[in-house]
Amino acid sequence: MSYLCVIRASAMQLKGKLAVITGAGSGIGRQLAVEAARRGLTVALIGRRADALHGTLEMMGHQRNHVALPGDITDPEIRIALKNYIAHWWGRLDVLVNNAGVLAVGPLASTSDAELERLMKTNVIAPAALIRELLPLLHRGAPSRVVNIGSMFGDIAYPLFGAYSASKFGLRGLSIALRREFKEFGVGITYAAPRATKTDAFSNFARLIDPLRMRVDDPAKVARDIWAAVARDADSVYAKGPERLFVLVQRLFPQLVDRSLEAQMADTRVRAFLMSQNGSPTTLEVGLRSSGST
Repeated sequence: MSYLCVIRASAMQLKGKLAVITGAGSGIGRQLAVEAARRGLTVALIGRRADALHGTLEMMGHQRNHVALPGDITDPEIRIALKNYIAHWWGRLDVLVNNAGVLAVGPLASTSDAELERLMKTNVIAPAALIRELLPLLHRGAPSRVVNIGSMFGDIAYPLFGAYSASKFGLRGLSIALRREFKEFGVGITYAAPRATKTDAFSNFARLIDPLRMRVDDPAKVARDIWAAVARDADSVYAKGPERLFVLVQRLFPQLVDRSLEAQMADTRVRAFLMSQNGSPTTLEVGLRSSGST
């Protein structure tokens, strides 16, 4: 039996595995870390704010040698330092979770070049570069896995989330391409597409939840679903519910989605939100902030 066949033969056993989770100081990232610890993984937590990471560590218990490594993963030097640390202390990597990201809400007309660059740098370039840096360690851990945390907006492009949707479409495309590229080496890719979640970002678009008919999930549940998908070597994981059908409709009959979203945009509550922005998008980093970040 070939090496590749052996890799395909069984799902990943998570207990005892070594994982890196970015943006682990709050929200989905924090809950991914807590759930990883519950499942028996040893975790390196990455994020800009040391106090937030240590808060996550406290929630994970003390059964394993988890470690908090403060740093900005958009910085090439931080990515290299992380690679060197993992290589020295662990010698391999079993799971890389690219969770850190930035959310921007508002009309494209008032989104600056700096904000567009920040979105792409954090949501697409940093995950791609981190995968590249850690790939030799993932090879040593094979069968291993990369988990990219995307969004439903990476399948269904919502108005007022245009730049954010573009970045998540990019992350989804990267995931598909790398899944095909890495398959023969035993490195799998799971793309996770949660819908709206009750995190720090929620308050910045809460007024759009009802008019845009968004469902909102608890981050702990999202984390459980993602790790369950990793455990069965799933290529992707989407929230249960009508969103799965919407993704299929978007791909087959996009005009139906167009009409539905046009009607939602005409809602007076959406117009009120736009007026309240004074032409400026509301921005919030998810798991990776410029000040007081996770």
